[in-house]
Amino acid sequence: MNILKQNMHSCGTYQTYLAENQAVFPPRAYEPVDWFYHTRHRRCPHDAWLESLQVLARPGSQPRQRSRSIALRLLGAYKDGHIEIRYPTGYPYSLQELSPDAPSPGDWRYDEFRISDRGHLIHEIEWAYRAQCKAFVWVIEADDIDFRQIPMQGIDGS
Repeated sequence: MNILKQNMHSCGTYQTYLAENQAVFPPRAYEPVDWFYHTRHRRCPHDAWLESLQVLARPGSQPRQRSRSIALRLLGAYKDGHIEIRYPTGYPYSLQELSPDAPSPGDWRYDEFRISDRGHLIHEIEWAYRAQCKAFVWVIEADDIDFRQIPMQGIDGS
């Protein structure tokens, strides 16, 4: 993490970075800035658990030019709904794994958005596993990002 790693308690610095660079971010990547980093907000992914990860390849105009989309489904930190994050067109990505024996990647700890030299959105996510807080990082480069919150329905269907 370029900005947050330098000072994990400097969310204000990161918010300033986002505000100063709003014009270069894809519109949907900047939309959630008001709630995305506020841990009391139910849509905030901090402390969420990964439920699924999909990387879908799509044929391109040329046989060797396949594109991909990436989708995450998280159980929200308050365990009362799901958060879906989708990267419509993904480019290079790195999904570091803590351990093949780990039952899950753990909790979504920190993340940040920035823009690559090619003008793509980079979303870097740090996961923390169990009390040891052993961290590992995912880096996803994409053209844009979509967010969706899905509240859990009660037993009575409400």
